Formats: sequence, C-alpha cells, structure tokens
Amino acid sequence: MDIKKTPLSFFLLIILFFIHNFCFAIDTISSAEVIRDSDSDTITSLNETFKLGFFSPGNSSNRYVGIWFSTLPGDIAIVWVANRDNPLADSSGVLRISSDGNLVVLDGRQKVVWTTNVSVGTNSSRAELMESGNLVLREVDSRGSNVGNTGRILWQSFEHPTHTLLQDMKFGANVRTGEKEIITSWKTDSDPSEGRFHMELEPLNIPQFVLWSGSQRHWRSGPWGGNTFLGVEGMSNLFLNGFSVNRADQEGYVFALLSYVKKPLFVRYVLNSIGRIAETRFDEGENRWVEDWSAPLTQCDFYGKCGSFGFCNLLSSPICSCLKGYEPKSIEEWNNGNWSSGCFRSSPLQCERNNTNSDEGKDDGFLKHEKMKVPDFVNSERAPDMEE
Repeated sequence: MDIKKTPLSFFLLIILFFIHNFCFAIDTISSAEVIRDSDSDTITSLNETFKLGFFSPGNSSNRYVGIWFSTLPGDIAIVWVANRDNPLADSSGVLRISSDGNLVVLDGRQKVVWTTNVSVGTNSSRAELMESGNLVLREVDSRGSNVGNTGRILWQSFEHPTHTLLQDMKFGANVRTGEKEIITSWKTDSDPSEGRFHMELEPLNIPQFVLWSGSQRHWRSGPWGGNTFLGVEGMSNLFLNGFSVNRADQEGYVFALLSYVKKPLFVRYVLNSIGRIAETRFDEGENRWVEDWSAPLTQCDFYGKCGSFGFCNLLSSPICSCLKGYEPKSIEEWNNGNWSSGCFRSSPLQCERNNTNSDEGKDDGFLKHEKMKVPDFVNSERAPDMEE
C-alpha cells in the first residue's frame, strides 16, 4: 500500500506546486476574467515586482484599485491609483474588461466608477501589468492573441500617472498639442484624491520641472543643462545618473526619463500631500524607504521668495537681497520680512541713458553670480569662451 501511495502523493505535490506558481505568474486580465475585491484577487508582474489589486490607504476604509511594490515589508508603497477620485465604500468592487474592451472598475451595483475610456475598435483587449509597474491595455484578436507582434497599446498607466514617477516612465509634454503628463499629490496620506499640488515638465526653450500649488508656481528645478537641472543644490549627481531630457521629436514631444545605469530595484519619485517631491529608494539593509533628495527643502527653494531681481541666501540676515544696482520696491514690506514684491533698478542702464542723451554713468556689463539658479523663462545663447 505504501509503495502505491508514494508515487501518487508525489504526483499530487507536483500538480500543487505548478498551480501555486501559476497563480503567482498571472500578470494579465482577459475579457473572461474578473478581479474581485471580496476574493482579495490580484495580478502580479512577471517577476513579482509589482502587484495590482484593491486596497485601503492609511486609516481609511474606502477601497481603491492600485499598483504597489509587491514584495516589500511594512505598509504597501502605492505607485498608481485608478479610481482615486471615486472611492468604493465597501469590498463589492470588481475590475474587469468591459464589453466595449475598456478596463473598468465597477461597484456592487455594476456602476462604472473608473474606466480607461478609449476606443478599442472591432478587436477585443487584454490588460497586462508590466515588470516596470506600467499597466497596459493591449488590442487582441478574437482568439485572444496580440494584434501584431506585441499587440497595439490602447492605453497605459504610465501616460496617466497619479503621484509617483517610476523608472523608465516618460514624463513630458507635447509642445504642439499641449498634452502633458502630470503628477498630482494625494489630498492626505489616507485620501488619494487629487490634492492641491501638481508637477509637470515645462517645455520651454530649455525644459524644466515646475511644481505648482493650485495656480501658483511653488518650486522649479531650473533649466536642463545637458547633464543636470541647473542651480538645484544636491540634484546634480542624482539627476546626472538618473534623469535625461530629450528635445522635441518630430511629433513635438519633450520628455524626461528616469533611467539608471545600475538600476536600483526599488526607487521612486513621489509628490506628497504637503507639496514636496522626493526621491526615495528601499534600502534592503535597513529594511525601509530612504529619502535621498527632496524639494522644496529650505525657504530659498520656494518660487519667487525674494521677488523679481532679488536673490536668496540662507546664510544672510535677512535671507533676501537685491541684485547690485537694484533696490527694494517696498522698504516697509522688506523690513517686515515680506520680500515678494522684489526689487527695481535704482540707476538706468547705458541703453536707457542713450535714449535720454545722457552720458553719465558706467558702461553696461555683466556680473558673475555663483551658486544661483538662472532666471526663469531663460533662453540659451552659445559663446566660444567666457570673455566673449
């Protein structure tokens, strides 16, 4: 009896092993599959770096569909949220491919609370969670096979980010159409709905990151200098190794790309609810997320702290001063610690004197300022050397 049972038991163990591993290898949602919150269903990227499913943030009982790092200990690190502005009140929600081919989140009454909202066409579709953390909706034919070699991408979460930038995610803007990727802060740590802060890549003559508080500029990186964003302390090595900026292509798309030569496995840029953008990486030795850089960090980081023609120095008292040849517009405000009105030119430039036929004063020239962020909306002109 024992001899006959052993091969059967061994055979059953092999079957269970393959079933177990197959469950962890599911990274797609087809038209025949449903992800149910009540069953704690999830899908996992191929190498199990990311997971997609239902979750509740912080101390909230609301339910959302999101993507997070799947293998890290402690609180889950959410990198994307589908129904961020339309939470589910209970665990009756489902995620599925709808009859029109869109990926949708439904509540218990089968009401759509979120959809990819694209035109699929005559073929059907399939959702796939990539190892990069990108959720992709692909076009498939009636047999469930990809249309073309890889399947035409109909929609992807990397083009609709929430509050996080990940590796290999293009983050940019189209100068022709005005379309752009924007990351928006959560309202609170327990509420992923859109907060008051958002960040975008501003596609000027020289692109730069701009962080907004509502309609007001809150912080800017300074323009891209080819290897880093100019004038941002502590960012040089970080962005030299991480970000690159590509000029407008034929379609008019300018984008920044976070891509490391030696890729850390778990790294992200997160815009938090108080308006700080931070690079964090998971330190496996310390078993926690470590912050390597963030902004704004000091009073001098805030946009327009000293107003026009003013500059900020934390080692000075007061921290704001006017550039040489300029004076505060409002002495009263300046003395009260409000420098936002900035400075005005106290003596006319040579070109202005020429217009009034006045020869008094020195010739116009340039002053060199170090450790300062170059002016906003700057244009670039190449010169062969410093003197020129």
